[in-house]
Amino acid sequence: MNKIFKLFSILSLVAIMFASCSPEEFALGAQDVKSTDLVEGISFKIEHDATNPNIVYLTSLMGSKYTPLWNHPQGRSQEQKVTLNIPFAGTYKVQFGVLTRGGAVYGDTVSFKVDNMYAEFVSDPMWTLISGGAGKEKTWYLDLDAAGTSRYFKAPIYFFTWHYKWDNLHYASGESYLDGNTNDSFTWDATKAITPNMGADGKTATWYWLADWVGNSWMCAKADFGTMTFNLKGGANVISDQEAYGLGKSTGNYMLDTKTHTIKFSGAYPLHDLSRDAEVKAATEFRIIYLTKDAMQILVEPANKVNADGSAASATVYNYISKDYKDAWTPGVVVEPEPTLPAGWQTDISQTVSKSIKWVLSPETPFNWANLDGSIMNAGWTAADKYDSWTGYNAAAAANFANFSLTLNSETNTAVYVAPDGKSTTGAYTLDNKGIYTFVGVTPNFIICGGWVTLATTDANQWRITKIEKDASGAISGLWVGKRDPVKPEYMVYHLIPQLGGGVVDPLAAWKKALVGKTFKPDTAWFIDWMKFDFTGGWTSASTFGTDFTSNGWVWNAKTSDIAKSASLKFEANGSDIKVTLTQDLYDASGNVTTAGYTVSGKLTINPDIPSIKFEFPLVDYTGSVGNWLNTTNPKGTNWAKPLATNEWLYLPYGNATLSTIDTNGFWLGAISKSTAGGDDKDEILGFHYVLAN
Repeated sequence: MNKIFKLFSILSLVAIMFASCSPEEFALGAQDVKSTDLVEGISFKIEHDATNPNIVYLTSLMGSKYTPLWNHPQGRSQEQKVTLNIPFAGTYKVQFGVLTRGGAVYGDTVSFKVDNMYAEFVSDPMWTLISGGAGKEKTWYLDLDAAGTSRYFKAPIYFFTWHYKWDNLHYASGESYLDGNTNDSFTWDATKAITPNMGADGKTATWYWLADWVGNSWMCAKADFGTMTFNLKGGANVISDQEAYGLGKSTGNYMLDTKTHTIKFSGAYPLHDLSRDAEVKAATEFRIIYLTKDAMQILVEPANKVNADGSAASATVYNYISKDYKDAWTPGVVVEPEPTLPAGWQTDISQTVSKSIKWVLSPETPFNWANLDGSIMNAGWTAADKYDSWTGYNAAAAANFANFSLTLNSETNTAVYVAPDGKSTTGAYTLDNKGIYTFVGVTPNFIICGGWVTLATTDANQWRITKIEKDASGAISGLWVGKRDPVKPEYMVYHLIPQLGGGVVDPLAAWKKALVGKTFKPDTAWFIDWMKFDFTGGWTSASTFGTDFTSNGWVWNAKTSDIAKSASLKFEANGSDIKVTLTQDLYDASGNVTTAGYTVSGKLTINPDIPSIKFEFPLVDYTGSVGNWLNTTNPKGTNWAKPLATNEWLYLPYGNATLSTIDTNGFWLGAISKSTAGGDDKDEILGFHYVLAN
């Protein structure tokens, strides 16, 4: 949902024109240059390479104080000398201009001729992927048909910041097309669409929105758009046939620049939709941002690249599939993802201290949107002041629902709903094994904020549990319950927190019971892992490390293992406090032991609300091994929702590790390794795993 509003806000802003150059960027010549001065042989020259006439040099003769402006068969350039690699015989056009203080001045278009084909210039895999290879042809379709079916992508159109380039994309395997592995299955990193790579000024973001057509059919009407056929038969030819769709048939040529991943059309246009006809026809050069044998994406740069607020404008990206892929595709059985709830969740919810639990809406994080698997879409909304302004939510808005409560009794299955205005209603509920609440006689419904953000159940008066939160002791500390959107594959979710009765409890009692009198060591089997800010994700397991010193040689070798084996954290009672002692062997950068059995002790400070544990010293130092870069402190901890001190570590609810399971599952300490708030490309936690040593 956040993605929709962000896109609409970008598309609805009045774009402003800005010059493509400035005095600081380019040298501006005098104003008295006329178009008649820009003549071949006088102001510029065109030369064929002496040994390979398919290599053509365009050289400005105007001197360095004039910035050249070239329009040539392979795009546009501003270099003093341009090298063109022309693979096919034919007559080609060049227009030369210069930038002056009075503006751009262009001369007449001139032509040059290439007599023969040079096959090596079309040997790059991009040519084969697009056209099928020399002497062959290949047909492409927009990835949507008249029935509204998309086969490879989620829609025929996605939306990117206009400056998005090929090198920003990554494959599931971590490889890119440039690695030569063109058959990798492609997986989008959906988190980027949610937490974009923001610049320091908040305006130079690189983001993309992978809009699904089913939930966003406004992007274009469903249709059979036609075909786009590329061939390498005596030249690089393209036929775009959209006659049945009403956009006609165009035949022309195309030219690839395999270094910049751009494609230029002459006499034809890429396959596109009706509503963006003018936008596509205004451009002749397009950016390819993704290409395999089955799929291709072409970005259309907008005329206005900056919005009124200074942020980067949005660009249309067309998603294509090959004819072979379309013909071979079968629908199959689509299995929607579902939220995964922890084992024993029903018992946790129904028998937490009391059979009757009073739930209220979190004043810090009352609502969000979630994917069908329960993952939160807007991970940055970690506090009232972190919500985007378009939601209308802030700390003051919490007063709107301060009197709301929903009391559920698991013994009698009764529900008592108290609305924000104080009116109380009693009814009943059921909870099935998928985590779906169905209410009878009570229907929670009120506006949270902004006049439009509403807490409500579905038409069937239901909520689904999408996520369960536990504190460090393993007790339920929160529920995310979701209202499934009737059209889009998402939930609007609400954050409920329990209000339990009882006397005063020492908040550190569970911590002391779990830690004091025990010694823990780094887990050499499941050493580290990476996760998102909501503690999901991760890719390592209990069998990732061990004695395998090759698979993850960038962090784990025999020396890393030796240091981990030498290290321990011992927790002891010290009056009402907890004392912790770190022991390890210290190594120098060459891997030689400098101090065997080094020890340091200090007080352990626990914050159960975060939860976090703060040491008075850095943790295990892996200098001397390939893991020398691993955190000993938490230098980016200030970017957490509640800023962390340098030696303060997150106590992570990860790997089924809680205080109640600490003897069997150990515990995870987390440091912020990446943060969009700190200028990184994503939010990420690096977790270190410790297990019981005695």
